[in-house]
Order: sequence, then structure tokens, then C-alpha cells
Amino acid sequence: MMPKTSGTTVSTVGTQTLTARAVLKRNYLFRDLPEHTIDGVAALASRRTYEKNTIVFSQGDAGDALYGVASGRVRISACGPDGREVFLNIMEPGDAFGEIAVVDGRPRTAGAVAIDRTVLIVIRRADFLAALERSPDLTMHLLQLFCQRLRWTSDLVEESAFLVGPARLAKRLLVLAALHGRPVERGMELALSQAELAHFLGISRQIVNQHLQTWRRAGWVDLARGRIVVTDAQALGAVVDDASTPIEAHA
Repeated sequence: MMPKTSGTTVSTVGTQTLTARAVLKRNYLFRDLPEHTIDGVAALASRRTYEKNTIVFSQGDAGDALYGVASGRVRISACGPDGREVFLNIMEPGDAFGEIAVVDGRPRTAGAVAIDRTVLIVIRRADFLAALERSPDLTMHLLQLFCQRLRWTSDLVEESAFLVGPARLAKRLLVLAALHGRPVERGMELALSQAELAHFLGISRQIVNQHLQTWRRAGWVDLARGRIVVTDAQALGAVVDDASTPIEAHA
């Protein structure tokens, strides 16, 4: 069994160094809580290191722990009945995940894989539920987290229902660049391959490449191996806005 660590335990990978307490304070679920509440939750955390491409948990596994990223990155994905995998999100230092299954005790609705060598803080379900019982503030923050997750899920449903082709791709590219992009001279650089971007949308890499090459020629994006740079976010936004405008508005 992984030994318990205190709230001052340091997790280090690469240039990121976050204590369990720092992970909690950076995550919006915990950061506005009283200091003593954060300290109490941090004291419950153990630390685990995952090498690149290591599975943290699989879809359908028991929801036995809440996770927070101390360093590295974790990809969240789900598989359909046909076995096709769709990427749902990327978790970075300060992000928490796995909270839904921890609270309801049901199997994981998605899987998690370490993209890089990653250090996670881990809080066991029994310990976290006990902390919820002791802290109404923590319970309220968790409800807010669930509301945000619901809004995010609703946005994905609307995207699939109302946006098609290039508009879906443009919107997802803008969202990923805003959340995970790195500012560069030409715009926002996203460390993401075209194949990975295709997995986020559940479409083929060939379709993604076709649209990206068109946008590259127009000067809206720049492409490199494993990298996509959004150079004209306004133009991509116009693609989304135009697809979202009711037909009557064009009459």
C-alpha cells in the first residue's frame, strides 16, 4: 500500500514542483477553501509516479480515488461499443480528476493515461468522503465542480449536434489552444499531433489534415510534427460563428 504523505510532500518532474497542498490550492475545487480545510485534505494525499503512456485507470475500473496532477499531463478518454477511442480532456498540474466515480461509487466513465512522466497526488475514496462529511465548504465546492462538468458535457453535446465538419474542428482547436496552448511569436502553440486532434473529435486524421492544410494555406494555422500553432484565432472563430448562425439570419 502506498504510504500516506503530509501536505508538505514535494512532487517533482521536469520544471514543475508542486506539493500536495499546492496542487489543491491551484485547483478551483479547493483553492477558495479555508486554509485548515486545504491542509486537512492535503494530509490525506499519497503520491504516485507514472511513466509516459502508463494507464492510471481504465474505463469501467472502480472509482476508488480522487487524483490531482502534481507534474506532467494526463489524457482522459473513453471508448464506444465499437472500440473507437475518443479523447475528452487533458489534465495538467493543478487539475483534479476522477471525482465523479469517487462520489457515486460507480465504475469509471472514462480512462486516464499519463502523457508524460507524471506525478499524481491520490486521495482514497473513503478518506475523501469522510472529509466531505466534516466540511460543508468542501461539499459546496464539489457541487460547483459537478455543475461545471455538466456544462462542459452539455457543450460537447451541442458541438456534436449543431456543428459539423470544419466548424467542429475549429471550435475544438480553439478550446484546446486556450486551455493548453503556449504563447509563441506567431500565436498559440499546441503540443498535439493531428492524430490526437482527430481522436478528440472522433473523426479520421485524413479529414483533420484536409482542413488544417486549407487553414495553413490561408495563414490561420501553422503545422509542425506534433505541433499545431493557431496563428489567426479570429478567423477560426468566424468559422464557428458562421456555422452557429441560424439559416434565417442569412435570409
